[in-house]
Amino acid sequence: MGKNICENLHPQSMCPAFGGLRVLTRIDGARVCLVADQGCLYGLTFVSHFYAARKSISAPELMNVQISGGSMIDDVRAAIEEIASDPSVTFIAVVTTCVAETAGLAEELLPRHAGHAAVQLIRLPAFQIKTHPEAKDVAVAALLERFGEFSGQQKKKSLLVVGEIFPVDAMTIGSVLQRIGVESVITLPAGDLDDYRQAGLAGACAVLHPFYERTVSLLEEKGMKIVSGNPIGAGASAEWIGRVGEALDLDPALVSQVAEEEKQKAKAAIEQFSGLSGKVIIAGYEGNELPVVRLLLEAGLDVPYASTSISRTALGEEDHQLLSMLGTEIRYRKFLEEDMDAVLRYQPDLVIGTTSLDSFAKEQGIAAVYYTNNMSSRPVFFAAGAATVLSMIAGLLGRKEAFRKMKAYFDESLS
Repeated sequence: MGKNICENLHPQSMCPAFGGLRVLTRIDGARVCLVADQGCLYGLTFVSHFYAARKSISAPELMNVQISGGSMIDDVRAAIEEIASDPSVTFIAVVTTCVAETAGLAEELLPRHAGHAAVQLIRLPAFQIKTHPEAKDVAVAALLERFGEFSGQQKKKSLLVVGEIFPVDAMTIGSVLQRIGVESVITLPAGDLDDYRQAGLAGACAVLHPFYERTVSLLEEKGMKIVSGNPIGAGASAEWIGRVGEALDLDPALVSQVAEEEKQKAKAAIEQFSGLSGKVIIAGYEGNELPVVRLLLEAGLDVPYASTSISRTALGEEDHQLLSMLGTEIRYRKFLEEDMDAVLRYQPDLVIGTTSLDSFAKEQGIAAVYYTNNMSSRPVFFAAGAATVLSMIAGLLGRKEAFRKMKAYFDESLS
């Protein structure tokens, strides 16, 4: 690493609590009671409006005197009662951004119900949860533990899908699974608490993103089968379909037939871009970066470096081993300076990264776009996802010279 770049390392992630709020504020009838200082309250209110659900969050008026003086639990109870007076509220998520030892907010001192609403404490402290994707996992696991109906009659041909995915992807997944005999699909995170209740009755769970470790641990404790991987690219799509069929004990011949059909569709979609070439760096903080890298490599692109804000997990180990074998340098819990150093070392044609990295890349005359807005906001699964992603990449690589010309122009103008 360049000494001048990596002297001060800066982590890259949204505030961890944002991920939990993204899950909780989108639930119909839910209201978040945020227990945090005024600085956190201001920032998280903004992002919950802008990124999450355009829904207000409530909070007791907490200052240091309440947090340190022992009156905080009474203030929180009062805030819960005020929220519960609204008959449209059916669930109150009490979110605290402090560790228990700091804030002293004891779960057993909070009500389980208030008015018509269930009340649940969810801790999202940045001291313990490093990134906002992992906070999604904390929120989903807490909701499943509270509301999941694990003791009812299991729906043996029902699949629980865990992962925040683009709506078109959810429809595509449902369509493919229906063809192999899956009778119902529940996707979490969800906007309805009934989905969390019904999730406990599913015959198996397919986890599309590798950071849902707490959720998987809970489901495994309840005896649910876990399907890892995801249907991105030709080979992985076929493998994923086969794994789902095996987990739900579906007709092997039918599963094999559909898996081969989807493999050929994805392969044909990728082959449309057989002339695509270039060096690409992927550096996001969503936690779903490695499967995207896998697709780019399958299409013949060179991806020398990929980074993510999440940690290395057992759920993502298959992708890690494959990408490492194919020569991609992978960084977990990455820092901005590490990504910048990679741009200088590898001199890519395109960077799909965080906003700070994109700015740095453009200063070098390298085409760059924001990962979240360009990858997490479009389909990525099966053939349709492969075609969509590779079409975007092809368009960006086709304009790479424009960035180099702009840099040359301004370098000449300023010299």
